[in-house]
Amino acid sequence: MGNRGMEDLIPLVNKLQDAFSSIDQSCNLDLPQIAVVGGQSAGKSSVLENFVGRDFLPRGSGIVTRRPLVLQLISANAEWAEFLHCKGKKFTDFDEIRQEIEAETDRVTGANKGISPVPINLRVYSPHVLNLTLIDLPGITKVPVGDQPVDIEQQIRDMIMQFITRESCLVLAVTPANTDLANSDALKLAKEVDPQGQRTIGVITKLDLMDEGTDARDILENKLLPLRRGYIGVVNRSQKDIDGKKDIKAALEAERKFFLSHPSYRHMAEKMGTPRLQKVLNQQLTNHIRDTLPAFRSKLQSQLLALDKEAEEYRGYRPDDPSRKTKQLLQMVQQFSVDFEKRIEGSGDQVDMVELSGGAKINRIFHERFPFELVKMECDDKEMRREISYAIKNIHGIRTGLFTPDMAFEAIVKKQIVKLKEPCVKCVDMVIQELINTVRQCSNKLECFPRLREETERIVTSHIRDRESRAKDQVLLLIDVQLSYVNTNHEDFIGFANAQQRSSQASKSQSTTVNQVSVIRKGWLTINNISIIKGGAKEYWFILTAESLSWFKDDEEKEKKYMLPLDNLKVRDVEKSFMSSKHIFSIFNTESRNVYKDNRTLELACDSQEDVDSWKSSLLRAGVYPEKTTTVESESSTTSENFSMDPQLERKVETIRNLVDSYMAIVNKCIRDLMPKTIMHLMINNVKDFINAELLAQLYSAGDQSALMDESQEQGQRRDEVLRTHHALKEALAIIGDISTSTITTPLPPPVDSSWVGGSGGRRSPPPSPTAPRRMSSGQRPAPRGAPPPPNRPGPLGPFNNAESPQAPSRPNRAPPSIPSRRPPPSPTRQAPP
Repeated sequence: MGNRGMEDLIPLVNKLQDAFSSIDQSCNLDLPQIAVVGGQSAGKSSVLENFVGRDFLPRGSGIVTRRPLVLQLISANAEWAEFLHCKGKKFTDFDEIRQEIEAETDRVTGANKGISPVPINLRVYSPHVLNLTLIDLPGITKVPVGDQPVDIEQQIRDMIMQFITRESCLVLAVTPANTDLANSDALKLAKEVDPQGQRTIGVITKLDLMDEGTDARDILENKLLPLRRGYIGVVNRSQKDIDGKKDIKAALEAERKFFLSHPSYRHMAEKMGTPRLQKVLNQQLTNHIRDTLPAFRSKLQSQLLALDKEAEEYRGYRPDDPSRKTKQLLQMVQQFSVDFEKRIEGSGDQVDMVELSGGAKINRIFHERFPFELVKMECDDKEMRREISYAIKNIHGIRTGLFTPDMAFEAIVKKQIVKLKEPCVKCVDMVIQELINTVRQCSNKLECFPRLREETERIVTSHIRDRESRAKDQVLLLIDVQLSYVNTNHEDFIGFANAQQRSSQASKSQSTTVNQVSVIRKGWLTINNISIIKGGAKEYWFILTAESLSWFKDDEEKEKKYMLPLDNLKVRDVEKSFMSSKHIFSIFNTESRNVYKDNRTLELACDSQEDVDSWKSSLLRAGVYPEKTTTVESESSTTSENFSMDPQLERKVETIRNLVDSYMAIVNKCIRDLMPKTIMHLMINNVKDFINAELLAQLYSAGDQSALMDESQEQGQRRDEVLRTHHALKEALAIIGDISTSTITTPLPPPVDSSWVGGSGGRRSPPPSPTAPRRMSSGQRPAPRGAPPPPNRPGPLGPFNNAESPQAPSRPNRAPPSIPSRRPPPSPTRQAPP
């Protein structure tokens, strides 16, 4: 390889990569791309090849590079190449690579000078390169030839801009020495994307082809037409050298001899040539690497700090130490007990912000789910009246009763009380499931010791199951106690007299009552059944009171959208659709009327099933009950439809109906109060006491305590990984420190006046200076030695300050060349200012 500077940089980057790979992290240095921009036959491909150190790009006259070549250099142990359009095929001969580039170019653009913005992607794997991206771009041209489009100049310009506008792209603006530098399109494009000149390097090629008696000394010294990063002159191989198979190494030696032997360049030979260009680019890469080191160092230091405590615990750790196992067993059991109690009783520290903990979920079961399940068991009003009527008739038998029989009341009440067994048992089941889930969550901290975790879960879960049967027996006993005696002397029971009075009042027109409106619930809900034409599903802020359900545009409650009275409304479950992530329930009118505008139902959606259950519980408090599932046989329904009562029987039915409602309200109130207390006493508190007092003894009696504290394989790997990573982090930080001290950041040169580069208003040549370069276009001759110097007219300052490089002494009394310019030549009678 010909790039010695890159070879010096490779060990530095490899050392950094090794430091990160030892801790299984990627070191993404994101090195800059390098794009070569210039006119046709300016020597761009030669500059690129010299930088890579290999001869592999197509050569010739006219436009040779007709598609962008994106060259990715990848550090590897062997040297080979691969094209993106020929994946899987390895190229080891670089002559074959050149032929493939030419064939792929012709395949897309044709063989008659056509161009295409579709890039050719080539990856070169080599032990002598860094992970870089180099871009060879088509040369800028003005006149279309062959199959080229009329707007060839604009197309090539857009193609170039696509790459060099990236901030991470270094621009090598290549200009031949035998053309007018002031009109360089490469420099003009670079100025547009990099007005501060921070990533533009001027490259002057074909210095050996300048007319005799002319040179580019003042330009290379950055005195005339200055750039912030200056210019570097290079001498590439001629077409004759390429045809004669002159290798890059010999070409570099010939270039060095040219600069050392040329009288105009020998004093700055060390600052010219391809090696100097390589050095400047590699220094830029070094600067970039050093710029990324602070972020890497900060990242590694934070990781090291996070591992310090854990690594300290693992140092000197002996897994088979019996005293350590005993101590750790006690600590683990104590921690498990504390975690379980915190999850049940609640805690101010380590509050879960994502989901409800065990205690919060059990509270929700007690006060939302269980009351809702109780209401779902209530009998339909029509069905109850029919049952009361049959009970009254069957009790009187063949006789016609004169009084309302209390046996009918008792029979109906006991039937309703028996229905309470199902929701009560379901409540116990839900609480048990939450307790088991809480045990599993608390045992997650025991995962380092799988035998201990398994035994702990088994012992505690078995105890919970043992208590389950006792809790259910006690709950059923509560129902049996209610069944054993119907207490009609309860202070809250209305009695027969009040029941008859209510039934008589119900037959009359009801008087208007004024209820105090109180807010039951507020929250966000989505109305799901709005048509797409009207905007589709929308989210609103809902307010539920005892009389209505209202919704507003937002939670500021200023713009009310609708108010829905709760009369004759019920709640119905809606199946969740396959495509929707929402959970839906609906509200409908029992009299088949429209609920909301033209909709018979109002579908409301929540984010979770828990939110749905909570809203249904709140609607229940407002008197909106769930829909009952009708399971009446066809014969019974026919009988019910044909069922009719005489006025006397109707009064008796209404009286018993009021009595049943009054007594069941007492029973429900009692059950809703006793159920949480019973479950807390027999289940939750008992399990907490068991964990505190009995768990450790049960673990000791379960078998070999030493086996319980055997580490999992993952824990052993985790300990080794922590110690290894901790050590590797320290080494990586030391390597970063070594790189910081072994490399030097080259400061950016000071700004210069680059206003001479043509702007949007057109190109303008710079004014000549007393130290004008001895560079001339073909056919020009130097001015006579006795000619007076032109006036010194420094151009107006642009975004750069005027600064000259002090690299070489000025050369007085040198005759300036004739530089093409649109400005008229200066008068010979005017003298330059001192």
